[in-house]
Amino acid sequence: MFGKVKKILGIEGVKLELIVPDKVDKEAGIVSGIVKLTSLSDNNLIESIHLKMIEKYSRGRGSSKLINEYPMGDLLKIENITISKNDIIEIPFELEFIYVQSEMDKLEDSNIFAKGLVKLAKKARGVHSEYSLRAEANIKGTALHPFDNKPLNLV
Repeated sequence: MFGKVKKILGIEGVKLELIVPDKVDKEAGIVSGIVKLTSLSDNNLIESIHLKMIEKYSRGRGSSKLINEYPMGDLLKIENITISKNDIIEIPFELEFIYVQSEMDKLEDSNIFAKGLVKLAKKARGVHSEYSLRAEANIKGTALHPFDNKPLNLV
């Protein structure tokens, strides 16, 4: 009985880990990495892996703080892989993304004299962007699928 409950909840099932570089070139528009899958139980069928890159854009301070999330790239890998106990499977991927600059960022990059003013205005308004990559594996017969989030540093 406990075995079925563990399988449905994904306990002692497949574990997912994202392996990505520390720094990603925003001009290249591609994130390369590896999805590492390990299993603690037998006969797990991986149906697909969904990768998504997200920009978390926050501005404001205190109670007036606003946060938006914008998708930058999306990849769905349809895989039918059976993974057994103590197996390790590494699946390479290349995710294309679109880096969009705000008008303030464009002004900052194009005009050396305005660069300091733009940075000061961003700091005063509390503007900040964080980038992350999320991977989720769809495992047949489980309700809670394994996932991993990794922060990305765009340079």
